[in-house]
This record gives sequence, structure tokens and C-alpha cells, in this order.
Amino acid sequence: MENLNLTLADERYLSKSRWQIDGVTRMSEKDLKKYLEQNGIWHRFIFKSETVHTADAARVAGVDLSKLTKNLVSITDSGEYVMLIVPGDRKVDLEAAAKALNVRNVRLVPFDKAESISGFPPGGTPSVGHRNRMRSVVDRSLLHYETVYCGGGSRNKLLELKTRDVVEINCAIVADISRTI
Repeated sequence: MENLNLTLADERYLSKSRWQIDGVTRMSEKDLKKYLEQNGIWHRFIFKSETVHTADAARVAGVDLSKLTKNLVSITDSGEYVMLIVPGDRKVDLEAAAKALNVRNVRLVPFDKAESISGFPPGGTPSVGHRNRMRSVVDRSLLHYETVYCGGGSRNKLLELKTRDVVEINCAIVADISRTI
């Protein structure tokens, strides 16, 4: 992995033991919790029935879909993996994301490959603490909320985080990268 100016907590987090199924290295929920605690990030886990799609997760957990993020592993035209974080009730605008990242284009990584990059299953991908550190873009509309919800490391858990922590821990770009569905 290239040098990405990792913090000591990042290096400790990335060196934790992980487990593999079908050749995919997965991060454990325990690793995610440890990462949050080591970085002093306020958080709250919410247990729910297993879901994959954002709208289903919001419904079963009883949270506002606009406050539940889609954490979309994507790839730029130069092969750089990036994380696009948008509200659950909106669709990502890939052209706007490319502009925010100052690249020619961005496309979503196929659902079945996203886990090998983030370390978490689709439907459980958190907004922070990924297996591979990636540049992130947070949709500006999320800044209206003090806290947001995201995948909690598995498909049966959500994670509530302070929005400003999501931006700060990821050194995220904040831009208008979503549109109504």
C-alpha cells in the first residue's frame, strides 16, 4: 500500500488481524469499534434485522432515510479507489463527484468487488475505518445534520456518527454530489 500519511491509529487499525472468506479480507465489527475508540470518535451502534439496501435499513431501524448514508466504493479513471458518501434518499451524481475529485470520470465499483476494497460487506459499509484508506467525498446536504447513520460493519447493524467526524477523519472533500431520485 502506498504511503497515504496514515495516523498512528490508522496504522494500528490496518495491522489488526482480519479474516477471510472466499479470498476476501474482511474487517471485523470489533476492529471497527476499536478504530472508533482509538480515534476518539463519538459513535453509537444500532442493532437491526439484516438488510442490504439503504431504504430497507432505514425502515427496519426507524431512522430517517435522508440521514442514512450510502457509502459507495468507486474508482476513478486513473484507478484510484474513492468513497462517495451520499444521503440514502438521493442518487449519486458521478459527474459531480468526478469534478469534486478533479478527475475525468468516476464509476461505481461492482457490488461484489466493493467488499474486497472497503473490508466491509455492501449494506454494512461504514463511512469511516475502511481496510484501504480512500479519498472521500461527502455530499454537502449531509452537513445539515449533527449526526448521520451508516453501515455498522455488518448488515445487521447501523452506526451513528457525528457528521463533522465523518468529514474530519476522512479528510473528506465536501461537495454537491447527489441528486433526487
